Amino acid sequence: MAPVKLYIYDLSRGMARALSMGFTGRQIDGIWHTSVVVYGKEWYFGLGILNDIPGGTLLGPPLEIIEMGETEVPEDTILEYINEIRPDFTPDKYHLLDNNCNTFSNKFCEFLTGRNIPDYIINFPADFLSTPMGRQFRPMLESMFGPSRHP
Repeated sequence: MAPVKLYIYDLSRGMARALSMGFTGRQIDGIWHTSVVVYGKEWYFGLGILNDIPGGTLLGPPLEIIEMGETEVPEDTILEYINEIRPDFTPDKYHLLDNNCNTFSNKFCEFLTGRNIPDYIINFPADFLSTPMGRQFRPMLESMFGPSRHP
């Protein structure tokens, strides 16, 4: 058995929390980036699926670490799984709202533990798009990344 941890980072480094009420009309606590730590490696989706030593990415130490449980999946099977899903997580398939680091972390945690990452992270794109500012940004985001599946 190996512990599985979700590393949570705020890409805004506190600015979302400080400024969101004035811009969005409601509190947004962070712009979330997540990764999954298992067997001494931090796995994340950036320019493809990458791994690093835990806390050793460009983002530095995580804001929060959530214990997702333990996995019985052996490390060699994890590597096979990563290679199997790698085509779904390439730079050209990145979508800020629909196929991002959090999408990867959720899929990986489900594989390892059967658990989803927290709803506030999974639902962040839809929550942001429901704000007046999100509705204004949607055309720009979709012109950059393509149409979003979020209503």
